[in-house]
Amino acid sequence: MKKRILVTTILVVLFTVILSACSATAGSSIPYASIPAGRAYAEGKEIFFSHTETSDPGVAEKLTNMMKSPVLVVPALAEAPDSMLAPVYVFTNGVTGKGPLGFQPDVFGFPPGTDGYTPLRKITFVTWAEGVTASELKAESEVLAGADAGTLSLEISNVVVNMPFMSWDGGKR
Repeated sequence: MKKRILVTTILVVLFTVILSACSATAGSSIPYASIPAGRAYAEGKEIFFSHTETSDPGVAEKLTNMMKSPVLVVPALAEAPDSMLAPVYVFTNGVTGKGPLGFQPDVFGFPPGTDGYTPLRKITFVTWAEGVTASELKAESEVLAGADAGTLSLEISNVVVNMPFMSWDGGKR
């Protein structure tokens, strides 16, 4: 009986020391920053991402106000070669939502884990054709099919935004 009490006491003391060490390390030696995440879609799945920099001052102001976190202007991003860029589709009309222009969330092509993933995104504006009933699109293939069918039009801009994924189908940071 005395042996059991002694072993239990030793284990409790060791456990307390280990927990104290872990909590001191986590709280003091590793700085933590918070970055707001936007919600969007890639390959039909919900994803979360951040926008940290953009090549355009107007876009930086809009995103800074929308996310309540500074988005820096880096004009040189617009000079990135196409091989470093992937599309992000931003809707100019259609289904009302929390996208940057007040419509549905953005749609990304090339999520992490696919050939062509890059956090650098060139904005392509998506506009539903007049008289077409808009629906929420969740995959690049749906956007491109709509463009092929003439139900929506695409306008590729020269604006580049650094938009790393925070969580995606099968992964997270």
